[in-house]
Amino acid sequence: MPYCVGLTGGIGCGKSSATDMFAALGAGVVDTDVISRELTGPGGAAIDAIRGEFGADYVLADGGLDRPRMRALVFADPDARRRLEAILHPLIRETSRRRIADSRSPYVLLVVPLLLETGSYRDLLNRVLVVDCDQAQQVERVKARSALTADEVRSIMNAQLPRAERLALADDVLRNDGDINHLRAQVERLHSRYLGEARPQS
Repeated sequence: MPYCVGLTGGIGCGKSSATDMFAALGAGVVDTDVISRELTGPGGAAIDAIRGEFGADYVLADGGLDRPRMRALVFADPDARRRLEAILHPLIRETSRRRIADSRSPYVLLVVPLLLETGSYRDLLNRVLVVDCDQAQQVERVKARSALTADEVRSIMNAQLPRAERLALADDVLRNDGDINHLRAQVERLHSRYLGEARPQS
């Protein structure tokens, strides 16, 4: 398997910005959120199982998942969430593993928002990279890009691993509380390091 870095972080910390910077430098990217959307899009590999488990009302006319309806269900019903995860998680993991193995990039970033909460990808990883910023910034960034209130953002944050625990489990940390150039400089340093570690040892 290629050298693989798991990238994670709390909501609003800047995972997407950091991922885009690594990709621009030549890193391979396998994003579990992207895979999940593919699996639940029109003709996606999870749709038949979702239709069988939850009924045709949860599948749109185009053959994709009715995301708002499913989101409302799993928010209100923890058992429904578990049933959906039992369909999606094995498919996401298998697709992720295959895409990492098939990558021809010098190294791969595996982007998993709940990487440390689930612990289910650690056997694929050489290092864990956490994108971090202070909690007030998290709230403001998410409010700015979505229709969520501050209380709603905090409730999402509270469902994730506490910041201190996430940082304690990190091998590397990207501090995203400065400007974009500050983040880019850190990404460039880590990219050089990962290239060195990924290179076969003579």
